[in-house]
Amino acid sequence: MPLTHTPAAPVGPAATAAPAPRHWLRAGWLMTASGWSANQYSSLLGAYRDHLGLTAATTTALFAVYVLGLIPALLLGGPLADRHGRRRVALTALAVSALATCLLMCGPVAPALLWPGRFLTGVGAGTLLTAGSVWIKELSTPPHGTAPTPGAAARRSGLFLSAGFATGGLAASLIAQWAPHPMVLAYVPHLVLSAAAALSAARAPETVPPRAPDGAAQERTAPAYRTPFRRLVLPVAPWVFAAPAIAFAVLPAQVDAGLHGWGTVYAGIVTAVTPGAGLLVAPLARRLSARHRLATAAAGLLVTAAGLLTGALAVAHAQPAVALLAAALIGAGYGLCVAYGLTEVGALAPPHHLARVTARFWAVCYLGFCTPYAVTLLGGAFSTATILTAVAVLALLTLAAVARPGARSSA
Repeated sequence: MPLTHTPAAPVGPAATAAPAPRHWLRAGWLMTASGWSANQYSSLLGAYRDHLGLTAATTTALFAVYVLGLIPALLLGGPLADRHGRRRVALTALAVSALATCLLMCGPVAPALLWPGRFLTGVGAGTLLTAGSVWIKELSTPPHGTAPTPGAAARRSGLFLSAGFATGGLAASLIAQWAPHPMVLAYVPHLVLSAAAALSAARAPETVPPRAPDGAAQERTAPAYRTPFRRLVLPVAPWVFAAPAIAFAVLPAQVDAGLHGWGTVYAGIVTAVTPGAGLLVAPLARRLSARHRLATAAAGLLVTAAGLLTGALAVAHAQPAVALLAAALIGAGYGLCVAYGLTEVGALAPPHHLARVTARFWAVCYLGFCTPYAVTLLGGAFSTATILTAVAVLALLTLAAVARPGARSSA
């Protein structure tokens, strides 16, 4: 009887080079849902003024009340994610975000529900940002993933978030422009995305045990990151969303005189162009961070200042096309600043403090969402173009403070 030959099992690298599972992709959709929930309202500001008769002050206040829910959630979400695990906290936050969207859908019949809806949107987004961004970073690195560098792992959450920002506002504006019941149907895509994100993330593994490590051991290592975080990261953090919030909530209303009924679609395009530009500069952010620690922050603040000055020009001459250019520049600045912040946090924070340090970074970032309300308040005394010019100067002063030799050497 002829002998049969059975091939030997492969040995060496060929036996162990199985592709690593991309669990971070499963969790990434949580960040996209978070960005979508935050920005779907932004492009509807004009529609709320037209259909519900809300004043500009009310719509911008609703824009800002989001921050009142978001910042406490960010600060609490970090310790919760460290103690109870990333997946449990992230999925709970996603459920809160979906509830908030349901309340916003009730706005046309009960406008008072817009306030708790926006507040809970902030609560859900804040908790999700903290738990989700840390979860993605941990799923990207061994033993769960094979990201080339810790910085690349940290930046992935920012890319997913930017994708949600870019698509959420545009989709809501297109629905509001042409669909019936615009203030209701504009929110349906977020509910669909949330359900899909929950199903996807449920299959991703947990990356931390449910109990926090020994507190005393944590505190002995914690002080090492505090000084560089305070001097190099926190000054840049507000600019992540300060200028984009101006692009979303201020520029469209200031240049819509010649749009002739297309204001809602134009606002949606602005909310897509701004974070979309942030996505496009991701390769540049990687190259800059490899060259110098502060290069990404410097470029981000310079481009942000250029975008604000371009926005001032657009407002002064009521030019929608110039305002779109300003939004693109502002978005590029946003992308560079958020990449810098997440990379620095990932490099500075010890693993047992990563969630809470990330939470502090996002909390300061989202203070920038109060900027449109401040612009509205100052609008009684100064022109919008003058205010935007002043904000651009503040961005340049921030760059000077971060780049000064004393700040770098002491950090």
